[in-house]
Amino acid sequence: MNKTLENRFYYLDNFVTVVESVRARYRHLLTLEERAFVDGFDGLPQASAALLVRMVMRKGALFRLSKLRYDEIGCAGSAAAALAAAGWINPQPLLDLGQLFSVLTKAEVVAAFPPLRANKGARKSEQLTLLCEAEAAEGNIVRARSLAEWCPDVGDSLLELSAPVAALCDRLRLMFFGNLYQDWSEFVLSELGIFNYEQVDLSPAAQGFSTRQDLDDYLHLHACRERFHNGETPQAVVADIAAEPYSNAWLEERRSKLLFQVAQHYERIGELSDALRLYADNSRPGARLRTIRVLERRGQPEAAFALALRAERQPESEAEQQQLLRVMPRLRRALGHPKLAKPTAAMIIQHEIELVRPDPGISVEAALGQHLASADAPAVYVENALINSLFGLLFWDAVFAPVPGAFFHPFQSGPADLHSSDFRSRRAALFDAGFAMLHNGGYRQVILHNFHAKESTQSPFVFWGLIDDKLLTLALDCLPPLHLQRCFERILQDIKSNRSGLPDLIQFWPAEKRYRMIEVKGPGDRLQDNQIRWLDYFANHDIPVAVYYVQWAGESAR
Repeated sequence: MNKTLENRFYYLDNFVTVVESVRARYRHLLTLEERAFVDGFDGLPQASAALLVRMVMRKGALFRLSKLRYDEIGCAGSAAAALAAAGWINPQPLLDLGQLFSVLTKAEVVAAFPPLRANKGARKSEQLTLLCEAEAAEGNIVRARSLAEWCPDVGDSLLELSAPVAALCDRLRLMFFGNLYQDWSEFVLSELGIFNYEQVDLSPAAQGFSTRQDLDDYLHLHACRERFHNGETPQAVVADIAAEPYSNAWLEERRSKLLFQVAQHYERIGELSDALRLYADNSRPGARLRTIRVLERRGQPEAAFALALRAERQPESEAEQQQLLRVMPRLRRALGHPKLAKPTAAMIIQHEIELVRPDPGISVEAALGQHLASADAPAVYVENALINSLFGLLFWDAVFAPVPGAFFHPFQSGPADLHSSDFRSRRAALFDAGFAMLHNGGYRQVILHNFHAKESTQSPFVFWGLIDDKLLTLALDCLPPLHLQRCFERILQDIKSNRSGLPDLIQFWPAEKRYRMIEVKGPGDRLQDNQIRWLDYFANHDIPVAVYYVQWAGESAR
């Protein structure tokens, strides 16, 4: 049996791990009250500590005692006494009608409020609305009461997790994980072997936050993001977001991303003035291009053209450069400027092919692969898996190097600065060593070694389950190191964008030590922008690639 399952208090041990880590690394960022919690937690009886952790890990703040049944804890009422004495839970919370309905069953609601019997088939939310409307019509002010006052015969009691304790536990989770999207389940998934993580040396100095203000700002931005995604008016949300950029680059990335999303919302609903204001002040990649588009839509081609000219001179990325090739002719035409000659397009081999429509469940990529493959020239579906995996296996040590600010907890699938502009430069020696192995032949041994030594370990690049020894061997036999170098260099230019868009298939000729990549387009499908950029790059660097446009036999093209 797994040790996690053998230890009935595994969740408590995991919580203690977080508390001890925060106490060791972030004590200076805690208030006196927060220090009292992390120091006092160790002094709780085991059953009381376990009950608190169970409550923290469940949703909501209100818990019926009858629902807190855990064999390892025993009597929850007895375990709660120490928590109530510490002020960390409230054993007699007062409830408004909404809170009361949230903890009662429908049958209990009807028993507590007989007038609702006529609507016992309605949903609880509908019953609550009916009751509130009836009380308001009679001019009654409904005061908050305890569960016993509301429902003397319910035969149960409530515990309420203290709001400050709940907020502190979220803060502890944030300090430990460096984010709020990971939660306590990470420990269990790791201990059960579902997820395996690279073990990076974490020194006490490995901190995701350097000041308490950073923590407060993160939590504030998270709350603003939740409000926006839950439908609150964007004006109200934007009013609460800092107008000036944060000095912390990581937090500023989050602020600019949220404002970019709000601007996109404004653009979609036609509020172009608000969209333009948020785009124009945003440093996030893509914001400048959106500014140009909005200026166009607002009938300001001169301003759009001026900004596009600046972007042409210093494009922020290949994606922006690609989009400008479409935008500039339109702006030139609108302003009466002479038409410029189109840049020469890269020559990409293209084929049109007709195949018999395959059985349901067989993709167009698989159908073409089966058609093209032969005994001495296998064709394999790889899309983004192969090149990324070769990159991740060769540069494993670089990706997981313990540079400051990259790793601060044991459940990271990759470094926190993966998409930062200085990601490569901060690991220059390790990346240089990897590229050197492409020249001296050592790359093959490193890739194969890491494939076996790191099997199933989480990585932002390696597609475990989609690659195997046979595929790796074919790739290493047939792909020249120069071609690998070209692909890896491009990934490093823009990791976020260039990990995707790679061709669907790869075909090998092992006897001839050669290969080709194949992008597949089914009926009615077209090349996406990131695919076009990869195809152009391959053509410009003499990397063999072809595009196949597939039609089904006997069916007209759409």
